[in-house]
Amino acid sequence: MRWGMRSGAAVLGLISGGPALAAPRSGPAECRAAPARIDRIEGVGPRGEIALGSGGRALLGSLRWPEDPDAAGAAAAWLARHRGRALTVTVRGEPDRWGRSRIDAIAEGEAGAGEAKGTEVEPVDLAGGLIRSGLAQVDAGEGDVLCRPGLLAAEAAARRAGLGLWRAPGPAAADGAALRAAAGRFVVAQGRIVGVGERAARTYLDFVRRGEDGLTVIVSKRTWRRLQDHGLSAAGLKGRIVRVRGIVEIGRGPVIDVASAEMIEVLGEDDGRGHDPGAGPERERALRR
Repeated sequence: MRWGMRSGAAVLGLISGGPALAAPRSGPAECRAAPARIDRIEGVGPRGEIALGSGGRALLGSLRWPEDPDAAGAAAAWLARHRGRALTVTVRGEPDRWGRSRIDAIAEGEAGAGEAKGTEVEPVDLAGGLIRSGLAQVDAGEGDVLCRPGLLAAEAAARRAGLGLWRAPGPAAADGAALRAAAGRFVVAQGRIVGVGERAARTYLDFVRRGEDGLTVIVSKRTWRRLQDHGLSAAGLKGRIVRVRGIVEIGRGPVIDVASAEMIEVLGEDDGRGHDPGAGPERERALRR
C-alpha cells in the first residue's frame, strides 16, 4: 500500500472539493465527520451500497444513485474498478436505519483488481468521480444541508459535456406532463419562477401560473431563512431562472419538497436559454453554506 505522507493534504483536498482542509468536526449533525481511516471496497451492491473490508456497509454521501437500471449498472461498474484499492474513508453523521454509514471516500494510488501490479494510479474521489462522469447526481438526501456543495461544480461540467445521465435534458419545470410521468423519482428540473407565496410555515415557488400544469417547490421555514441569509427574497426570486432537484410528488400538481437550500440554484439568464438545462455558459451561482 503506497499510503505514506501523500495521505495528508492531497487526499483531504479531494474530499473537500476545494482547498486541502480537514473535514469539519462541527456544524450540522448530518455533515459532522469522524476521523479518517483506511479501508477497502470488497463489493458494490445494485443500489450503490459498498461492502467494506472492515465488514461495514456504506453509501457515498452527497449524491443520488441513478434509478435507471442501465445507468445504475454503469455506476456500479465504475465503482467496482476500485475494488481492493485502499480507501481513505471519512464517515459523516450517524448510520441510517439499515446500519449503513454515509461516507466520503478516496481510492488511494495503488493498483486494484484488473490492473497490472506496480501500476501508478492517482487517488480518486469516488463521489466526485461518479458525478464528473455523469454517472450520479448531487443530492443532499434527507439532510437539511448538502455536505459537499463543491460537487455541484463537478456536476455542472458533466452536464455541459452531456455525459451519462446528462445526455438528455431533465424535465422543464413548466412541463407538468413530464413531471407527472416522473412521480416518485428524483429529477433535476429548470424553469422561471412566476410566483412566490410566503406563508408562516413554508414558502411556495411556482413555475406556472394558477390553473396551469407545472412544478411547485415547497420550501420549509428553516430552508427559506437560509435562502434569505444568502440575500434572496420573494421579490428577488420572482422572474428568476432556477434549477431545483428532488423527488417529484403529486398533489394538485407536481411538487418537490426541498429541505436543503443547496438544492435550489439561481441561474443567470444565459443558463436558461433553450430547453436543455446545460445550454449556455455555466454561470450558475450555487447556494453555499
